[in-house]
Amino acid sequence: MDTSYHSMNTLFAQLGLANSQKDIAKFVEQHKGLDASTPLSEASFWTQSQVNFLNEAIAEDADWAEVVDTLDAMLR
Repeated sequence: MDTSYHSMNTLFAQLGLANSQKDIAKFVEQHKGLDASTPLSEASFWTQSQVNFLNEAIAEDADWAEVVDTLDAMLR
């Protein structure tokens, strides 16, 4: 089991997205306003592989879950 600390930067890299602070802020600004009833992984802007990763991170309460939850809150 990977017990590494995962930051927002490493999450974005894992998702295959640009991961500088500026890139993350831009992504959040572009996608902010996700409806409270829509699960993060069901947002229309993810690829299927990103959806799979997000679902797995939450379902398995993986090391990634905390930073995924943070991203979820940022996009609401």
